[in-house]
Amino acid sequence: MAYRLAIMLALVAPTVAAASATVSYNDKLKEALPDFEMPAAWQRSHPPFRVIGNVYGVGGFDLASYLITSADGHILINTSIEGSIEDISANIGALGYDIADVKILLSMQSHFDHTADLARIKEETGAKMYATAPDVRVLEDGGFSDPHFGGFETFRPIKVDKIVGDGEVIELGDIKLTVHYHPGHTEGSSSYAMAVQENGKIYHVLIANMGTINPGKKLVVEPTYPGVAEDFAYTYRTQKAMPVDIWVAAHKSQYGFYYKYDRSKPYSPDTFVDPQGFVDAVKQLEASYRVQLQQETTEREAANDN
Repeated sequence: MAYRLAIMLALVAPTVAAASATVSYNDKLKEALPDFEMPAAWQRSHPPFRVIGNVYGVGGFDLASYLITSADGHILINTSIEGSIEDISANIGALGYDIADVKILLSMQSHFDHTADLARIKEETGAKMYATAPDVRVLEDGGFSDPHFGGFETFRPIKVDKIVGDGEVIELGDIKLTVHYHPGHTEGSSSYAMAVQENGKIYHVLIANMGTINPGKKLVVEPTYPGVAEDFAYTYRTQKAMPVDIWVAAHKSQYGFYYKYDRSKPYSPDTFVDPQGFVDAVKQLEASYRVQLQQETTEREAANDN
């Protein structure tokens, strides 16, 4: 998200309200942040597509949602902005599935552009919300306690039914999805990995939360939250060490979707195979992190000298 939500709690506290189906969080964003413009790519729909095996993309033009299917129900990872349930439901239906059969909801990060319709989907389907411990409070208060973008609700709060930890395997039918704790972007950011066998070959698939640093985030000088610099370093280190054949991310732009996918071509399990591209993307983010880390460290040393 290429924007900075810097606003004092005292100014935005009056906008906080109890979660209600009648509350428009898109309107609340406009009221609290009059200079913020919702990117057009976040509001555009996109047809569903098959990533590989039982993993499908069901999100929008840039904001990504993923459906993992089984005979015993499905897992949905991410929504996008408020109202995205309509497109997600239509995309799931176009694939021949039903959003009513979603049993588990997951998010990759607790920011409104990936979580805004989770509560509504939970209410309409009865699905259970799973989350890492650091993201629980943010999901349950609608983003109010987010250390970077908090101070007001930016999405409808959702009750978390189960806390999942790093390395935990989420099972549903024949789905075995491993949680990978990749903090920094949010305190509880997570990726999800699974092995998919197709045409006699095993593909290591990662739905990756990338370690992007939003504008205004601080690493060492008045850090956005304690340990944020160490969290980013941990994420880059562990991601580079992962076995990854196919990777996708929370934004289509992050994994080069429009360079890899051609709707006019027939499905191929190799469309999104890009192991080196994943390592390169992580290294690029890490390089930007190191630049900011050095800049902040230099600023802190200069301030101490004065």
